Amino acid sequence: MQLFYAPDIQAEQNDFFFDKEESKHIIKVLRKKTGDILHVTNGLGFLFELQITLESEKKCLTKVLSVTEHPKPNHHIHLAVAPTKMNERFEWFLEKATEMGIQEITPIICDHSERKIIKTERFEKIIQSAMKQSLQFHLPLLNEPISLKDFLKKEREGSLYIAHCEDSKKTLLKNVITKNEKYTLLIGPEGDFSKSEIETALKNNYQAVSLGNTRLRTETAALVACHSFVFTNEF
Repeated sequence: MQLFYAPDIQAEQNDFFFDKEESKHIIKVLRKKTGDILHVTNGLGFLFELQITLESEKKCLTKVLSVTEHPKPNHHIHLAVAPTKMNERFEWFLEKATEMGIQEITPIICDHSERKIIKTERFEKIIQSAMKQSLQFHLPLLNEPISLKDFLKKEREGSLYIAHCEDSKKTLLKNVITKNEKYTLLIGPEGDFSKSEIETALKNNYQAVSLGNTRLRTETAALVACHSFVFTNEF
């Protein structure tokens, strides 16, 4: 099944038309014809089965044949991750975490961050593409970048964790995860969190956790953590 993304489509609609860019892609690139079936999600848990009624490169018209709602999982994974110096590595994390089934991502700016200016437009496109490729119907929420200081000021529900490299008391993440919860995990930049950032997080009820015996890159650590949350909730 090839999945398309159309954020504007609603469950109550009987017909739908694609914008010019998507219409051109469907008709000219994919060579879809009148009568062909398309599968579309709005990223809110709905899968639409559409049939093309007018094959136009400017305004591809369809009628809605069926709508299926896929409920959200009982858990919520929120990773707050410092963007890497090389954009490609952070984009790789976004793609793979979306494929795994993450629900929320926040880029955080830390004391040791080498990248402090973040543009999220491309990040959004990567997440959308990964959602479609992995045949998922819930688009992960990508929040606007925020300083870690401001992030820690906000109250959050569920289990709160911080993964850092300091030689101090930490618990292995996989040993503290329980099913069907909300999780928030902080992952620092290449230079790790500063000592004051770690202290502030601990004072705000974040639990220090370890992701294993080896030192991991930022994007690798984030994926290891994401997999731990997903694996615990699926098995």
